[in-house]
Formats: sequence, C-alpha cells, structure tokens
Amino acid sequence: MDKRREQLRTWIAATFERLGIDLTPDWSLDTVSGDASFRRYFRVRSHNLSWIAVDAPPDKEDSAPFVAIARAWEPLEIHAPKVHEADLTQGFMLLSDLGDELYLPHLNAHNADQLYHKAMLTLTHIQQCRSILGKPLPPYDEALLKREMALFGDWFVTQLLGQQLGNKEQNMLAAVEQRLVDSALDQPQVCVHRDYHSRNLMVTAEATPGVIDFQDAVLGPVTYDLVSLLRDCYIQWPEEQVESWALRYQRMAEEATIMAVVPAAQFLRWFDLMGMQRHLKVLGIFARLMLRDGKVGYLKDIPLTFHYLLSVGERYPEFAGLSLLLRERLLPAMAQSGYFDAKALEAIG
Repeated sequence: MDKRREQLRTWIAATFERLGIDLTPDWSLDTVSGDASFRRYFRVRSHNLSWIAVDAPPDKEDSAPFVAIARAWEPLEIHAPKVHEADLTQGFMLLSDLGDELYLPHLNAHNADQLYHKAMLTLTHIQQCRSILGKPLPPYDEALLKREMALFGDWFVTQLLGQQLGNKEQNMLAAVEQRLVDSALDQPQVCVHRDYHSRNLMVTAEATPGVIDFQDAVLGPVTYDLVSLLRDCYIQWPEEQVESWALRYQRMAEEATIMAVVPAAQFLRWFDLMGMQRHLKVLGIFARLMLRDGKVGYLKDIPLTFHYLLSVGERYPEFAGLSLLLRERLLPAMAQSGYFDAKALEAIG
C-alpha cells in the first residue's frame, strides 16, 4: 500500500472541498512522473479538467522555495505552474496542469530555432527577477560553485570509475575549479533557474514555454541557464548553431538591459567556462543518481556530458591538464567500466 499516495488523495479531496470545487465521484489520481529527486507528480482529473498534485515528503524536500518562486514569477510573463494550494507540513501541493509535452521529444532540426527563441525570451523574463516575495535570492557563490564541482571527483572519478587522483592531479583540478569560479563571479549576476533544459520546458498553447523544476533558483551568472539550454545533457546541436543561438541571446539580454554590452568573444568565453562548471557538476550528479539512488537511466547521458566538457576544455590552453586527465585516463576508465556503450564513447571524439 502506498501510504503517501492515500494521504495525498485525502488531502486533495479536502482541498477541493475547501476551495468550493466539486469532484466527480470517479475523480482520478494518476501517476505522471517521478524525477531525480524524491518528488512525485500525479494528475487529478475531474469534470474533464485536470490539475497536478505533488507529493514532496517534507523530511526530504523543502517545497517552500518552489511555492515562493512560482508566486513571485506570476507577474513576470513566465509560464510556470500556478500554485492553487500548498501544505508544506505534509509536503503536498496542488498546481495548474501545463500538460505532458516536454521540449525534448518535440525538438528537431525544423523547429529548434523557434522553440529555443521562445525559451530564450522566457529566460530574459526570469533574469529580471531580483527577489522572491521581498527576500533576496540565495547567492550562487564560490562555496556553492565549488561544492557542486566536488561531485565530479567524489562520485564520477572515484566511485563510478574507481580512479584515485594523485596530489598533482588534485592540485590541477583545484586550479581549474578556481578559474571556473572566477569566470562565473565575473559575469553579471541574475536570477538563475539552475536546470533550464529540454526536460524542464514544456510545449504549450501559450506563446512562451511552460517552465518547471525551478525551486533551486539562485542569484548567479548570466550564462548559466543559457548553457544549460544550449549544451543540454539530453540533446546535442551543431556547435556553430549553438554559438549562433548564444550570441542571439547576448543581444536579447543587452536589449533587455539585463547586462551591459560586452565583446562577443568575452560572452562566449563566459558561456564556455560556465558550461565546464555545470558539466563537471552534472557528471557527478549522474553518477550519484546511478550509484546511490539506483537510477541507471542517467548513465546513457554521461557520454554527451563528458563530450561537452572535453571538447570545450581542449579549446583553451589553460585547461590542458584537465583535458589530458579526461582523454588519457578517464575516457579509457569509462570504456573499461562496462557501464557505457562503445558507440557512445566513440562519439565523444
């Protein structure tokens, strides 16, 4: 018996009664999805209408930031779910239903330009948010940036691949991380979604995409969400196209006065180095999801993430040590691990 689900069902019935909305006798509560966290999502159907119910156990998930951000974003033309009701003590929420159509399965060479333009337009709205219900956003500071990158060594290198780094390699990695932190903090600081990609954007009937999974928003680097979107760990585009989109976004951000005008080369360097920080983190997260949480599906997304990190690192002489570690030691360890498809590893380049 799923005790949490039954508790959620009881809470939904009481919530609808309190809101003055009648539920049909045969109203349903159907599983939509779980994600990389402990949250679960269900669809409530009644009277040919639907809502999304969220089960986020309060001992494992803090839903207060999600509720606060959703309500703060309402006047900013951001198509996020509306919070109809939230019980933070029990960890239940009732949200508007944005549908099931994620960007990822819809994206193709014919519609990508249009869909990404809409996503970048919404990003300019997100980045104009400066506070959440009168409180400043948490900072994406040096400590957090480094804590994220530490996941790479702890979970990907050591626990997934079984590799131990020597003192020289550890010092090299620390120097890389500091360079990436310095670049991140040098950028204009804006509201950052932190997971702005094709699995958290929805194709809807609205002019702008639906935006979900934003509860970890912080004040941080202007290129973070952009590189999450354009160097997405779940889908790859030609590098010339990625650069063209990135520069289009730069113009949009400057026109919206989100950032001052900077040379394109400076913006692209920020973009590249921000992607390296993110992909170091994500390699660690994907490894942790597999090893700790048993979510083996994320293994298939590691080769593309690794490719991004390696290909960008090899463009910059100051990251030669990292590139050597990735290509000469970690890539062979991936092949020997038995976790990865040979063709996927060949595609890393």
